[in-house]
Amino acid sequence: MAGRRRGRGVRAAGLGLAVLAPLAFAGCGGPESADAVPDGVQRLLDRRAAAVLDRDERAYRATGGPVTAYDNLRELPLRSWSYRLKDFDRDGSRATATVALRYRVAGYDRAPLSVDRTLALRRRDGRWYVSSERPARKAAEQLWDQGRVESVRGTHSLVLGVGRERADLRRYARLADDAVPDVSAAWPRPWAGRVVVLVPRSLDGMADLLGAPASGYQGIAAVTTGEAGGSGAAPADRIIINPDAYGVLGDLGKQVVLTHEATHVATRADTSRATPLWLSEGFADWVGYRGTGRDPEQAAPELRRAVVDGALPAALPEDADFGFSGDANRLSRAYEGSWLACRMIAEQWGERKLVEFYAAVGAHDERAGAVAQELRDVLDIGPEDFTARWRDYLRRELG
Repeated sequence: MAGRRRGRGVRAAGLGLAVLAPLAFAGCGGPESADAVPDGVQRLLDRRAAAVLDRDERAYRATGGPVTAYDNLRELPLRSWSYRLKDFDRDGSRATATVALRYRVAGYDRAPLSVDRTLALRRRDGRWYVSSERPARKAAEQLWDQGRVESVRGTHSLVLGVGRERADLRRYARLADDAVPDVSAAWPRPWAGRVVVLVPRSLDGMADLLGAPASGYQGIAAVTTGEAGGSGAAPADRIIINPDAYGVLGDLGKQVVLTHEATHVATRADTSRATPLWLSEGFADWVGYRGTGRDPEQAAPELRRAVVDGALPAALPEDADFGFSGDANRLSRAYEGSWLACRMIAEQWGERKLVEFYAAVGAHDERAGAVAQELRDVLDIGPEDFTARWRDYLRRELG
């Protein structure tokens, strides 16, 4: 099963894009006022950032802290890297700094991605040094927090992994490179035409990158993070692999999953809070299965069992049906029913109309009425008649 996380501004566990101004407060042994924060602290942060960006190990060592962190970043292709001080809590010669780290992956991010980090500082011989750096409280890990990052560039992809053989990462790159042209063929609207794929060691590593419990992602092969309704000035989406679940898939399944996730990357700018999950997930599955020759009996086994048993769905899947931590069979039926709804539109109205319908729904600011209006305007059918036609389609294809 593949999945999608809503935009960073919508789900708190995502990587926030807001750039916060530096904050500081007064008080001995607590957060200090802006005037009380030593000038040398921001200069230290600036030197550390420059060392990372310039690949200058000696300069990085001079800022303090274990060099392991620097080594973990060596293969991350960077366009920018900077720290902005937000909070400063001093206790004598020791201090804790909360900073906004803004970084940009070269060739992929149109704007910096911003994440909160906590740095432990120590003052020695009149200067401040970094003792350690880690994700801030409630902030998700970054890939380099989990170990040394290895990178492989494909024709349309950048694959970053930790604890993976380079040959393994090359296989991900080949799959991603195959996915991108397939997505572009199905989605003719403008998009970047390239993807960033993160491959951690395990399910736990995936969950740490998402800042969420691992139990919620068991059986989920991959998810895509990004900014809902993303403009052209936003960091690239990240496709995050769950190697535990992805690894047990066959060759076709692996390709379908990556094509599904690449579709979320392509459609991000046309996906908004008005887009129901049945449409976004169904469309991504439609692109994933497009041209594979998989028929509904093969690709929708759970829903087929329900239809054969007389439990034909009464309505299209609700957003709640896509909860990763709920009933696995219910989740499968939600994906399968959504795929068949989009497949039906492509067959009965045409692929161009399916794309037009998707974009038209996403152009709305709010959910209420968006699907109903665009069903009428784009497909010339009302919601009740569309649902009835979908249910007839399920009977015909799965019964």
